[in-house]
Amino acid sequence: MTEHLIVFPDRDDAERVADDLVDEGYLEVRVVREALAGEDDGEDHEWAVHVVEGGAGDSAPSEGARERFAALAEEFDGWYDPDPV
Repeated sequence: MTEHLIVFPDRDDAERVADDLVDEGYLEVRVVREALAGEDDGEDHEWAVHVVEGGAGDSAPSEGARERFAALAEEFDGWYDPDPV
């Protein structure tokens, strides 16, 4: 099992990406409010799409998924964390 975090400044973008990923077949996708280091004001928090890839027997992250998530982050002026744990 591999976790990914794609962070966006806009909630609508995060929700759109999450919906697209569910449509692509990812089973564990959720949008969360992400408090980043140094941000005290709740309005400054960004929106993140948390994706869990693979199952108990599949611990290797998909290189294609990493590339896809990084491209999505770049497209919407966000950033991608390939190892949010």
